Amino acid sequence: MKLSIVTTLYYSEPYIAEFYERISTAAQRITDDYELILVNDGSPDESLSAALALYEKDKRVIVIDFAKNFGHHKAIMTGLSYAQGDYVFLIDSDLEEQPENLDLFWNELHAAPNIDVVYGTQYKRKGGWFEKITGNIFYKLFNI
Repeated sequence: MKLSIVTTLYYSEPYIAEFYERISTAAQRITDDYELILVNDGSPDESLSAALALYEKDKRVIVIDFAKNFGHHKAIMTGLSYAQGDYVFLIDSDLEEQPENLDLFWNELHAAPNIDVVYGTQYKRKGGWFEKITGNIFYKLFNI
């Protein structure tokens, strides 16, 4: 497996179909050897049903379902534990970040032989103060 794409689902049902189409198109520009791991974090909407419908039409889709909400961090870590790719791309499914950014990250990763990790942050994010503080802590720890 060349590429694993990992995302979480929580109140994501309105976005899943478009996310799937856009991330699949972006991935196929790079390789046909990819998997899309969807971790349903106990979402109370129809996210799980939408994810299972994608699995039925595309066996590259892997669906992991939490019986209750454990939080974004646990969902991402679980998705990472299932990832089989030589490369892993983490992205939220709510389309706040553009799935087409996969190309940018892929190109940057392969710009030099000594690059192991490429990540980006948004200049302006949606979300409240809690999300902003915990996000900042995550990125500071990630940079250690």
